[in-house]
Amino acid sequence: MSTVRISSKIARSPKVALLPAMVSLACLSVSSAVWAQAEAPMAAKAPAVDQAASGADPGPVVVTVTATRRREPAREVPMQVQLISAEKIKSGGARQLSDYLADEPGVEVTSAGAGQNTVSIRGISSGPQTVSTVGMYIDDVAFGSSSAYANGAQTALDLSLLDLNHIEVLRGPQGTLYGAGAMGGLLKYVTNDPDTYALTGSMSLGASTTRGGGLGNTESGVLNVPLKEDMAGLRVALFHDHAGGYIDATGAAAGKNVNRGDSDGGRISFLLEPSSRFRIRLTALSEEIKRDGHDYVDYDVSSGRPLVGSYDRELTLREPYSTKVQLVSANMEDDLGWARFESISSIQTSGLVNKIDYTAEYGPLLPGVVAAGADLVSHVQKQTQEFRLTSPSDQALEWLGGLFYTHEAGSNHQTISSAVAGGGAGPFGAFDLPSSLEEMAAYGDVTWKATSRLSLTGGIRIAHNRQDFTQVSDGPLVGGGATTGGSSKETSKTYLATIGYALNSTSNVYARAASGYRPGGPNDLIKDPATGQVLSSPQFKHDSLWSYEAGYKADFMDKSLSIEASAYDIHWSDIQQFATAAGLSYVENSGKARVDGAEFSARYRPGKQWDINGNLSYMDARFIQPAAGLGAPAGAPLPNSARLSASAGARYNFSMAGRTAWIQGSERYVGDRNAGFDGSTSAPGFKMPSYWLTDMQAGVDLAKVQLSMYVRNVFDRQAILSANTNLVTLGGPVMATVVQPRTLGLSLSTSF
Repeated sequence: MSTVRISSKIARSPKVALLPAMVSLACLSVSSAVWAQAEAPMAAKAPAVDQAASGADPGPVVVTVTATRRREPAREVPMQVQLISAEKIKSGGARQLSDYLADEPGVEVTSAGAGQNTVSIRGISSGPQTVSTVGMYIDDVAFGSSSAYANGAQTALDLSLLDLNHIEVLRGPQGTLYGAGAMGGLLKYVTNDPDTYALTGSMSLGASTTRGGGLGNTESGVLNVPLKEDMAGLRVALFHDHAGGYIDATGAAAGKNVNRGDSDGGRISFLLEPSSRFRIRLTALSEEIKRDGHDYVDYDVSSGRPLVGSYDRELTLREPYSTKVQLVSANMEDDLGWARFESISSIQTSGLVNKIDYTAEYGPLLPGVVAAGADLVSHVQKQTQEFRLTSPSDQALEWLGGLFYTHEAGSNHQTISSAVAGGGAGPFGAFDLPSSLEEMAAYGDVTWKATSRLSLTGGIRIAHNRQDFTQVSDGPLVGGGATTGGSSKETSKTYLATIGYALNSTSNVYARAASGYRPGGPNDLIKDPATGQVLSSPQFKHDSLWSYEAGYKADFMDKSLSIEASAYDIHWSDIQQFATAAGLSYVENSGKARVDGAEFSARYRPGKQWDINGNLSYMDARFIQPAAGLGAPAGAPLPNSARLSASAGARYNFSMAGRTAWIQGSERYVGDRNAGFDGSTSAPGFKMPSYWLTDMQAGVDLAKVQLSMYVRNVFDRQAILSANTNLVTLGGPVMATVVQPRTLGLSLSTSF
């Protein structure tokens, strides 16, 4: 894509008429219900609750997940799946995606602020991503762009706590069941179903203060209304959060707490179960994140120290941004007896409006210019449809098959403007990149339970996509106006094979081989201005990844002790990366990488009072062939990949004045990482030191009201969480995202 090399970027989405869409879907559900059969009941979708987080007796807990598109105990799933309960997120004061995943070793979030994140798992990252390497789902709906032109990789879904039940983190490639982009793994937000029996609700109020920053506040509420007992229910959730900010600006656009802002969202879910074999759930959600500026701090690439202050940056122009996501979905299930049929439909939009101050980079290049900035607006509108048949469980031969279709239309508008001394301003570069992607896929797997202990699974997915894009360029930066474009077609295949063996009733081992991919796409033909020689290829290919993993899962001591361990070897080839020619960027395939790693987790619940957990990740992620576009030599570590990371926590439940109370603490460690590559001109290297961070929480149940408190970053340590070096070669600073200073929070909640 022939655009100037600028970072982060997406657009304001047009408003979706949620209510009319919901009415239409409801009418569809009524007509569908006519042919529903009333025979054996369907399996209940019981929520996977972290009992320790809610203050209940932890006892023996069976955690169920949907990683394999079936609901089954996490210990029996032949892969590494972590579950993060909503209660744990709330009690810890987490406010955004980088907070949610903070205690997950081997999971990295590169962030410019809430709503602007790139996620990588097990080191599968090339730095500036073309297409995300981690898939995003809301329940069973695939979310986000699979194209390289709408910057979906930099805007991973940052969903507020809109009545979430839990978040599932699936490690390793998930390409067979979940499709494009799930090379490193998958992040799935699982929401609560409406209850058709009880009128219930909850409200929560919170406040926080950050050292050197502003005050924050949070309000949320959920109302569940049974419309007809055992048949229909409605659930509504609303959420508001104000972040007080903690980054200050110096320079012409000086200000305090310039990264403050608000997040607002709502979700409505309608469940209809006209028979014991048929159900349909209609859901609509909307969320908007607004910030007055990014979370960046200016760092010097040579010394590795802040250029202005520990929580400061120099700005000539303010950098406000806003992101917005909207989704309407319908999930229908019908138990046919011999199989369960599911239809999952969605219409979604996502976008971001962003402004970046480029004065330090472009100002010196243009005589008289005192300010230069970029306005970046992108938008994605996407429709998905999935049909799936799943055989009954507990049979010698289980199978699953599905069809998936998606169409997305993207826009990406970039304008670079300047202001000169004495007044006057104007654009000196403008780019429009409308694009479209259409994909059709068929997938399936078969599990043979050869014995009561041994099971074998094989799976395949075949996907075909077609993409088109047009680039309209104008302004003196590109030497006048031009319209170019391209198109591509491609077929990709992914595979899965697993062997599971139960050592006894509480322990099992598995071996897993799986592949993943990111779609290829068209390139703009970049020509040498002097000779006319074509400098870019017309199309880049999909990149592919194979992972080989062995694992062990077990419960001991009447399930009070649970452990999981795995080792993996990942091979990544034809790596997609941005390259530059004639001052413009395009995508190319080059280089190979390998990641060898191991993971271990344990949870010990010796009784009603104590709950102790620990997690450890080790990985050696490196290029084994040079990646030309990145300037990465063989042997260079993959960016943002810490060789060692770990977390540990302990919770103590007790009685205080006859009331149930609890206190817990957690510690996490992340080893040093490199944000880029030493000697690279496109992604210069910047070493981020290792760090330790401590959090604490406490709470008490006061009958009708629950009170909880938290302290994040207890010892007020300074740490760099991620860094962006894209502007260093233009004379700009490293834009580092640092950990928030010590933050104290308090929340009150009640339910009925």
